Amino acid sequence: MADRTRATTIADVALRAGVSQASVSRVLNGKQNVDPAIAARVHDAVSALGYTPSIAARSLVHGRNDTVAMVVPDLENPLFQGILKGLSLAAAADGYRVLVADTAEQAGEEAAIAREARHRCDAIVLCAPRMPASQLRALAPLLAPAVVVNRSLDDPAVPTVGVDYARGMRDLVEHLAALGHRRLVFLAGPDASSSQAERMRGLRDAVTALPGVSVDTLPCGSRLDDGYRSGEAVAAAVRAGTTAVIAFNDLVALGLMPRLAELGLRIPDDVSVAGFDDVPLARYATPPLTSMSVPRSELGAQVWSRLRALIAGEPSEHALLFRPRLEHRASTAPPPAARRLTGVREALPAESEVPA
Repeated sequence: MADRTRATTIADVALRAGVSQASVSRVLNGKQNVDPAIAARVHDAVSALGYTPSIAARSLVHGRNDTVAMVVPDLENPLFQGILKGLSLAAAADGYRVLVADTAEQAGEEAAIAREARHRCDAIVLCAPRMPASQLRALAPLLAPAVVVNRSLDDPAVPTVGVDYARGMRDLVEHLAALGHRRLVFLAGPDASSSQAERMRGLRDAVTALPGVSVDTLPCGSRLDDGYRSGEAVAAAVRAGTTAVIAFNDLVALGLMPRLAELGLRIPDDVSVAGFDDVPLARYATPPLTSMSVPRSELGAQVWSRLRALIAGEPSEHALLFRPRLEHRASTAPPPAARRLTGVREALPAESEVPA
């Protein structure tokens, strides 16, 4: 009796079709120089036996397996989810699959995980915001073909695609200053994060360009619970005169907002709150969250454009930096004093109506 648990092999297909294994291989690999009658018999045998070609075997023959890996620090972060979606859709159109490796914010493990992922795939997309710059510069060429996200490199052979966080922070401070805010607080992200350094550079540039505007920095983090835990420190800053808060990202802002409500502070009546990344939940917050929008899916598509060229042995495209776009929503408004003054002015009679 035949062993029903044994996997069907290419030899079984060849036997059923009455052809050589080489002929089966040529048919399955899409070779054009195959007799149509033989190709039909092979396809019939494959269908009848339920044969599935071995991905490992095919990768040995072709030197590739049509998969790429994306290494991320935290897949729960909607920013990385959006980039992954854009990358996956673009790669799928070219017949590639995307595998994901989540390093769980363990910066010390990123290099090892990235190397292992690269051994299993044809190329890699590396999102490593906390990896030391010297280590990243040494590692990136070893992963080639590779594209690095949200980090700057001096290696023209390793393309980079990212977000101009410094410009985005400047635009956000300018937005709040235009509303009348002068004392701001920034809830800082992880110290080791490269995008945290870029955000701080943008804040310094904004303060320099806007006399009278100050930004105090409070340590925080990058997650929802980090924002929630910062509530008391933010409330103390508001009591001391702060009128607006900029969060490291939307997750921090979305964690902060309910905590401020629990502490009796109204947004934006008592304090304005703004985030960064414009994740899908931002517009559904209470109130809807002002944020700097990042084109996550387009960023992923541009990553694939560069990775596809590298896989094909073509020259890599230039580095690309997206400028975030302000999405002004109800969580930011003029500060309380400015609103009170506006209300008084609106209540005063026009000059022509004032009695002589």
